[in-house]
Amino acid sequence: MATISNDKDLRDLLEKLPVDQQRIIGLRFARSVVHLSREERVKRALESGLRPDASAPELEDAYRAAKAWSIKTYTDCGKDTDWLAQADHFVAAAVAAALIPDSLLDTKTNRAWKAAMHARMANNCELVESDGNAHFDEVKRQYEIADAFVDSVG
Repeated sequence: MATISNDKDLRDLLEKLPVDQQRIIGLRFARSVVHLSREERVKRALESGLRPDASAPELEDAYRAAKAWSIKTYTDCGKDTDWLAQADHFVAAAVAAALIPDSLLDTKTNRAWKAAMHARMANNCELVESDGNAHFDEVKRQYEIADAFVDSVG
């Protein structure tokens, strides 16, 4: 049973995972902040990507949907008027990162790590806008997700 307690442990684990498992755990990181998404296509993309029987074309369609929303919402980033719009962008970016097709994946990019960082940014935006309902320790939650994932795949 693995116990992830810091980012080095998390990153080391994620680097060892095959790309299909990077996708699944990356989407689990995104799922922890999906309540911040305003776009149903992003939520559907996440659910499609988590399905074990999802075909390559379905995964590519899911990636395109999430990527399109992250691009559309990119202009909201940097505005200090709507933190939840920025969170929405980062959720879409997390989903898109986890779903990057193999053909677009370079050897330095880890789907899951990139998704984790975008999910943290979404959570940070929620914290700024929060009225006390935001999750204050997304990092710890990611460690728990990683531990549970390792336990489930053996």
